[in-house]
Amino acid sequence: MARRIVRSPKRRTLAGRLFRWLLAALAVFLLLSATAVLVMRWVPPPSSSFMLQAQWLQGRQVDYRWKPLLNISAPMRLAVIAAEDQRFPYHRGVDFDAIQAALDQYQAGAPLRGASTLSQQVAKNLFLWSGRDWARKGLEAYFAVLIDLLWPKDRILEVYLNIAEFGPGIYGVEAASQRYYRHSSTRLTQAQAVRLAAVLPNPVRYSPLLDNHHLEQRSRWIAQQMEQLGGTAFLERHGL
Repeated sequence: MARRIVRSPKRRTLAGRLFRWLLAALAVFLLLSATAVLVMRWVPPPSSSFMLQAQWLQGRQVDYRWKPLLNISAPMRLAVIAAEDQRFPYHRGVDFDAIQAALDQYQAGAPLRGASTLSQQVAKNLFLWSGRDWARKGLEAYFAVLIDLLWPKDRILEVYLNIAEFGPGIYGVEAASQRYYRHSSTRLTQAQAVRLAAVLPNPVRYSPLLDNHHLEQRSRWIAQQMEQLGGTAFLERHGL
C-alpha cells in the first residue's frame, strides 16, 4: 500500500505567502512600468538607461539634446525607418513577420540578422541594458508592446531619434548633427541623414565622417530603401 505524503500546514502557509508576494511584486512592476511609459508619452525623457550606463559604468561624457519630431528633417526621419524598421507603421511593437523572415534566412545559410523594431530599440535604450540574454529580450518585448499600446507611432519615432546612440556618448540626432555637421538636425540633407542612419548598428565603431567600405554599401542600400518606400510621402501617409 502506497504511503500518503502529508504536507505540513506550516509548509503550505510558506508556499502560499511566497506565491502572494510574487503576485504582489508582479502587480507593482506592471503598475510602475505602465506609469513610467505613460508619463513619457508626453514628457521628454531626462535621460535613458544606456546614457546612465555610459556615464556611470564607462565614465563617458554624454551629449544629449532633445528635438521635437517635426523639427527634425524629413530625410532623417525616413532614413531611420528605412534602415531599422520598414514595417514600423504596421506592427504592434514586435514584428513577428520580420522575426520569421530572419529565421528562414538563417536556416537557408545566411548570417543571423536582428529583427528588432524601433519600439523594441526604444524599450531597450530607455529602460534596459545591452546583451542577448533571454531575460532582457523578454523585458524588451514586454516594454515594446506596452510602448506601442500607449504611445502613437510619431511619439515612438520621436523618442527613438532623440535617444539612439550615433557615436561614443552622442545621443540623438540633434547632438549628432551638431557634432558631425555643425548645424541643427532641422537642416540635415538626405546624404547626411543616410550616413547617420548607416552607423546605427554600431555607432561606436563607425563614424559618418570617415570613409569605410561597409558604411558606403549600407548608405547606398538605405538610400534605395527610402526610394522604394516612396520618399518623404511615406511620412505624410503615416503621420510621421
